[in-house]
Amino acid sequence: MITDRITKPPGVYKHTFPLAYLFFLLATVCALSCQDKKTAGKQVFYYNEITGIATLDPAFAKNQSIMWAVHQLYSTLVEIDSNLNIVPSVARSWEVSADRLTYTFHLRNDVFFHDNPIFPGGKGRKLVAADIAYSLRRIVDKTTASNGAWIFNNRVDSIQPFTALDDSTFRLKLLRPFHPILGILSMQYCSIVPHEAVAQFGRDFRRNPCGSGPFRFVSWDEGEAMVFHKNEHYWEKDSSGTQLPYLDAVQISFFDNKATEFLQFRQGRLSFVNDFDASFKDEILTKNGGLRKDWEGKLLLKKHAYLNTEYFGILVDEKNPVVGHSPTRIRAIRQAMNYALNRKQLMMYMRNSIGIPAEAGFVPGGLPSRNADSVKGYPFDRGRAAKLLVQAGFPDGKGLPGIKLLTIPVYADVASFAARQWEEVGIPVQVEVVQKSLLLEQTAKSQALFFRGSWIADYPDAENYMAMFYSHNPAPPNYTRYSNPIFDRLYEEALLETNDSLRYRLYRKMDQLVINDAPVIPIWYDMAIHLIQPNIRNFGPNALNLLELRRARKG
Repeated sequence: MITDRITKPPGVYKHTFPLAYLFFLLATVCALSCQDKKTAGKQVFYYNEITGIATLDPAFAKNQSIMWAVHQLYSTLVEIDSNLNIVPSVARSWEVSADRLTYTFHLRNDVFFHDNPIFPGGKGRKLVAADIAYSLRRIVDKTTASNGAWIFNNRVDSIQPFTALDDSTFRLKLLRPFHPILGILSMQYCSIVPHEAVAQFGRDFRRNPCGSGPFRFVSWDEGEAMVFHKNEHYWEKDSSGTQLPYLDAVQISFFDNKATEFLQFRQGRLSFVNDFDASFKDEILTKNGGLRKDWEGKLLLKKHAYLNTEYFGILVDEKNPVVGHSPTRIRAIRQAMNYALNRKQLMMYMRNSIGIPAEAGFVPGGLPSRNADSVKGYPFDRGRAAKLLVQAGFPDGKGLPGIKLLTIPVYADVASFAARQWEEVGIPVQVEVVQKSLLLEQTAKSQALFFRGSWIADYPDAENYMAMFYSHNPAPPNYTRYSNPIFDRLYEEALLETNDSLRYRLYRKMDQLVINDAPVIPIWYDMAIHLIQPNIRNFGPNALNLLELRRARKG
């Protein structure tokens, strides 16, 4: 999944605010103090969504803000634990046929949809296999126009992919073996919805959700606040038999300014902040990414790697006129650009060491295939970069035409930092800042020769990253239009391989091929950073950076 999070490059934060802004904050504090009286004695978790939440319909859970909210309200057949293992959820167990085309799931019998007027007597009914079949069919139904329809494209049986054999047994049929299918079924797109809610509300289902998750929907004042309450009938219990969740409620605010969000956090009105405005980084963090002494005891800092690779992409389809006579069509030039980038220095000065310099493969660490431990990437080495320029026929960059790098505003400083380093070895790069919508359009149409991008894993399998370089895939996900018959053969072989160790070996071989051919310049493997109030407990990280509140406590 290509994505651009709304964060700003690091800078110096100045404590100056317009008078009108201070009046706004005062009014906000007054309003929230009234709210505090209503929630006194309750365990309420507060967080902010700076980009807003467009919908609560899981069929459209295309970005983090929607996925976080949907995850609280709905359940899926299976889910991913903190160690990236597929574990039971609504499905208590499953079997896979010998030909790996049929998956049979056996469901729990104690999962109920939330109480809702759409059901007789307003009491939530039991979730059955027909609900799963309905929910997954709804994703691929063209009339739904789901953003997630791609997850089943050319993967599930074209005649009868989703079948309820009885109330407690669901069957999934594939066109061909596809090992990551369980990871796909854990995605928020595959959340289970009752047909009654969709029939009752139609398009307005987006703001009238009904699921079977740990929290139930209560209210949504668009642009102001969203409230969920504890699902008193939730099936899951902790190891001591206590029903989850522990929290009484979740409240989401929609301040659209990172400075406001951080001030709310400092005043104790938000339970945590996911990342924060780059202008605050130098105030809170050391250059090595630690918490400054001034903040110790006032907040908790939690950092953890998650499955996102930030990179510069290079269009390599020589049949495309955009590539034409560009020097980036030469592999040695692309390799020289990789060696000339001092990723460790970039991370320290541009990111306060939040992230891991991408000096291995394209696949980030943390996945079972462990690509980052075995694939050899590009450490900073100007000497090697210089030799490659000579090999390409451009000693010291003499005669090398300029290369245009497209980026969006929030990553302009990172792009400029990289451009200066390339300039130092004789590779002239001009940074052009464009709006996100234009960059996405140009990369999808193969009109961007050199561009900044990022890829967040949709599911925890290296195949999700390797799919970006399979020549038969369009853009997206193959934005570079990379084509290598050896890579394609290995990719197709990996899809059919049932032995995990052998499949992981194939992933690593593919990753090394990509790194050697250099259609991308990996910059860093990302890291989620959370600022958390000291009274929040059991709020753990995960490699998909999914908001997990079932076991969170307050106090």
